Amino acid sequence: MANLKLKRDVAIKILPEEFSRDIDRVARFLREAEVLASLNHPNIGAIYDLEEVNGSRFLVLELVEGETLAERIARGPIPIDETLTIAKQSGGTRGCTRTRHCSSRSQACKYKDRS
Repeated sequence: MANLKLKRDVAIKILPEEFSRDIDRVARFLREAEVLASLNHPNIGAIYDLEEVNGSRFLVLELVEGETLAERIARGPIPIDETLTIAKQSGGTRGCTRTRHCSSRSQACKYKDRS
């Protein structure tokens, strides 16, 4: 999706409507936004905005091109040199998130390959 105000492509993460009535899900979504906003790391996608329109909540995020780690795994075995690169880069994000009290379940950290 394109952000017309900033003239750049962005990713939109929407809290599903059925979750918007669940106070715990809304709190987790808002916490994810707060954690992302507090992080500054080259391997973590940036958050640009948190919006609510007609009761729908969504995050406006940096669009990171390329395949996800799940897609890469689905393609088959990963060579050791590629595995080490992924581990090194994602390991840096884990340290960054731990200092911000971000649990591994929060999904607040969007992995970016900066190689």
